[in-house]
Amino acid sequence: MIVELRFDQQRPRTWMRHLLDLLAGPGRTLQVSWISTSAERPAGLDALLDLERMLLRRGQRCGGDPEPALLETSRASYGQADLVIDFTTAPREADCPARLYLRPLFDGRAGEDAALAAILGGDLPVIEIRDEVSGALMWSGKPSGENASGLGGALGATMARTGTLLRGILESGPRAQGIRRDGAHLGHAHSAAGFVARNLAMSIAKAIYRLCCYAPHWRIGWRYTDDAGIWNSGDLSGPDWRALPSPANRFYADPFAVTWKGRTFVFFEDLDHRVGKGTISAVEFGDAGPVGEAVPVLEEPWHLSYPFLIVQDDELWMIPESSLQKDVSIYRCVEFPGRWERHATLLSGVELADATILQHEGRHYLFGATRDDDSDGGYSDTLSIYVADDLFGPWRPHAMQPALVDRASARPAGHFVRRNGQLWRPVQDCTHGYGGALALAEVTALSPETFVQTVHHIIQPGPRWPGRKLHTLNRCGRLELIDGSVIQPKLQPLRRMARANDPVAVPAR
Repeated sequence: MIVELRFDQQRPRTWMRHLLDLLAGPGRTLQVSWISTSAERPAGLDALLDLERMLLRRGQRCGGDPEPALLETSRASYGQADLVIDFTTAPREADCPARLYLRPLFDGRAGEDAALAAILGGDLPVIEIRDEVSGALMWSGKPSGENASGLGGALGATMARTGTLLRGILESGPRAQGIRRDGAHLGHAHSAAGFVARNLAMSIAKAIYRLCCYAPHWRIGWRYTDDAGIWNSGDLSGPDWRALPSPANRFYADPFAVTWKGRTFVFFEDLDHRVGKGTISAVEFGDAGPVGEAVPVLEEPWHLSYPFLIVQDDELWMIPESSLQKDVSIYRCVEFPGRWERHATLLSGVELADATILQHEGRHYLFGATRDDDSDGGYSDTLSIYVADDLFGPWRPHAMQPALVDRASARPAGHFVRRNGQLWRPVQDCTHGYGGALALAEVTALSPETFVQTVHHIIQPGPRWPGRKLHTLNRCGRLELIDGSVIQPKLQPLRRMARANDPVAVPAR
C-alpha cells in the first residue's frame, strides 16, 4: 500500500518527521507531497516558538518547532497513492483515485490553524479523522497535554495523538465509538504572543511553588463502609475519609489492598521527594485502621508505582508500574508482606502505565495507558489492551490497538468491579490535568476483538476530600481507598500552618 501524506509547504515541522516514523510499517510505503496553499502564515509564530524553546523548554525541541530541512529530506514519490492523509486545507481533487482520503480535523476544521485556534482558546482540540471519499468518521480522540510545554508543545501533543489515531486506523480499521465535540473550544481565543507570555509567567510561578512546596504531593484516603461506597453513590459521600499519615518529605499514592493469610495490608507507591524515585511500601490495617508504621516491600533501581495485586493459583502476585523501563513485569510474593521476587516479564518494548488485569470469560485482559515513541504526546490519553489465555502469557495485542484515545476515560485507576452482573472499571479523568478526577465506566462489550465502555459518573475532589486531584479507587472488604494531591510546604512553619488548616482532619458535615 502506498500512503501519501500531504503537508503544508509553508510549515514544515518536527511533528511531521515523528509522524512519518510512526506510520512506517510492513506493507506500507510512505511518500510526502508538499502542498502550497493560500492559507496565510501567522506573522511572528515561528519567532514565538523559538522564544518558547529558549526560555520555557531551555533549548529542548518539540513537535511544534519549525524544521525547514524536512523539505529537503522528505520521502520520494513511489507512484499513485492508495491512501492519502491530508493535513492541509486544500480541497480534495475530484479525480483523486485514492480509495481512502483521510483528513484530520481539529474541533471540526482542517489545518494547523484550526489546531492552534483551539489551543489559544485554552484547550487541546477534539481530533477527528474523516474519509472524504465516503464522508465517514473513521475515529476520533481527545489528547491530554500534561507532557506539553507551551504553544509548540501543545501543537506537538495534538499532532502526536493525531498520529496515534491514524496508525490505529491503518492497523485496526475504523472505530464506531467517537468523542463528542459538545463544548469543544469554548474559550476566548488569545493571541499567540499573549499565550506564550502567560505560559512563561506560569512556568515562573510553578518554579517558585516548587521551591516552597513538594509537588506533586499525594496522600491516601481510607474509610470503612458497609455498603458499596463510591460504586453505590457515584460520589465521595458516606463515612468520613481519613488520610493515611506520611512523612512530610514523602508522598503515598496508588493504594491497593489485599487480605492474605488472615492479615490485611495496603500496598502503595512511596516516593521520597529528595530522591525522586518511587518504591513500594505497605501498611497493615486492622478493625480501627492502620496498624503500626509503613514498611518497604519492593525497590528496584528504577521508579515503581501502581502495585496492582492479583491472586492466581493460590499465590499472591504484584505488577508494579515500571513504564520507564518499557516493560511490564510480575513479582511473586515469597514472604508476605515484605519479600517479593521478580518472576517474569509479561510485555517488553512498550511504555505502559498502570497495568490492570481482568479475568473475563476464560481469558485474561491487560489494560494500560500507553505512549507512542514521541516526546510531546500525553501519557494518560491512550488505552491499550492485551489478551492472553494465561496470566503469564503469551500476551498478544487486542484487535483494537489502541482501544481508545480519550484523556477523560482511558487511563486505569484501580481494579475492575462487577456489580449486578455488569462489569465496571475506575478510570482517570485527566480533562483538567493528570489525575484530576475519577470516573466510573461501565464496560458493555469486551472480547479479543471488541471493547466498548460508557462513563456514568465523574468524581471530583471536594469538601469531603480536599485537594486538587483524585486518581485511584480500590476496595478490600469494607475498606475503601482513594488518593489525591495536597499542598505540602517544605518549610516547617508553613507545614504547621497547612496542618492547622487541613480540612480532612475535621469530620465532614
